[in-house]
Amino acid sequence: MLTIDVQKVLGSLELDIKLDLPMQGITAIFGRSGTGKTSLINVLSGLSKPDKGSIQLGDRILCDSAKGIFLPPEKRKIGYVFQDARLFPHYTVAGNLTYGCCDKDQTHFDDVVRLLGIDSLLQRYPSSLSGGEKQRVAIGRALLMKPDMLLMDEPLASLDLPRKQELMPYLEKLAKQVNTPILYVTHSLDEILRLADFMVMINKGQVVVAGNVNSVWGSPEMRPWLPAKEQSSLISARVNQTHPDYALTQVMLSHDACLWVSKLHRPRGEWVRVRIHSNDVSITKAKPEQTSIRNILMARIDKILSVNEEEKVAVRLRVGEAQLWANLTLWAADELCLKVGDEVFAQIKGVSVTQDDLA
Repeated sequence: MLTIDVQKVLGSLELDIKLDLPMQGITAIFGRSGTGKTSLINVLSGLSKPDKGSIQLGDRILCDSAKGIFLPPEKRKIGYVFQDARLFPHYTVAGNLTYGCCDKDQTHFDDVVRLLGIDSLLQRYPSSLSGGEKQRVAIGRALLMKPDMLLMDEPLASLDLPRKQELMPYLEKLAKQVNTPILYVTHSLDEILRLADFMVMINKGQVVVAGNVNSVWGSPEMRPWLPAKEQSSLISARVNQTHPDYALTQVMLSHDACLWVSKLHRPRGEWVRVRIHSNDVSITKAKPEQTSIRNILMARIDKILSVNEEEKVAVRLRVGEAQLWANLTLWAADELCLKVGDEVFAQIKGVSVTQDDLA
């Protein structure tokens, strides 16, 4: 567990963060520019000293103002990947990768190089690399330190769209194959959807909400941050079977709730994350028959939020342990007389899998 309880005044921003984060997977730190995301990871890395508070990574205390403990960056065993790669121009890629490494572990080196697909770049210099290649080298350099934690400060922010698309599959592999916990600062919703397991939303230097990315994404606190077209639900599901006649795959939310999605080349039992836009969900009190909608789930209403200025109603549905949001007109909600606790049927027009099929 990474335990954070720090305070620091930065001009007009008062950073006051209290968090317990898991020691595995990718945790996305999300928020608008100037809200304290980079300031937080600078404090974690030791590049910035908090005014007071403590940071504990596993069983190691990195900082404790009450006890006078403040480990410098080089003693924290934390890797840091900046927005720009910050490679040494006079070193080859191989030289940049091994710079600062005291432990010459050839097996680990080969594994990292293979993971990031940079074996063909080892003898080249940074000036000959694309932006995406430079970032892969920067990530490799951080991983070769064998850090206890990896910090990534908007690593795609300085890249154009083709370079972002080039780097994203490597970040997805990194999330799946590396055991090192990663804190990933971003303001990109797409990056969160494709990479994050855990999510922290920060506003004005404080934590608004934190938790599993599915629960945070579907929380009432997150809704004001999402444009209308991005209002959606994230649900984890297991791959079950491929349709014998059509290019569709069935994924299961529970033993009695399943969805059809575009065909996936994934083994049965593998977990995937599906995304359902709130505007693609309608509600009926009677089970529909002879309909073109393929995905219909029995659900229970557990929250109703009014969006009066838009004459809209947001309805949160519970399907087993999963949550599903539906955006309705006020007229439809009034006519159906919807209330919390009602059993209804959710008709889902479209479902997408949030990660590219890497198989």
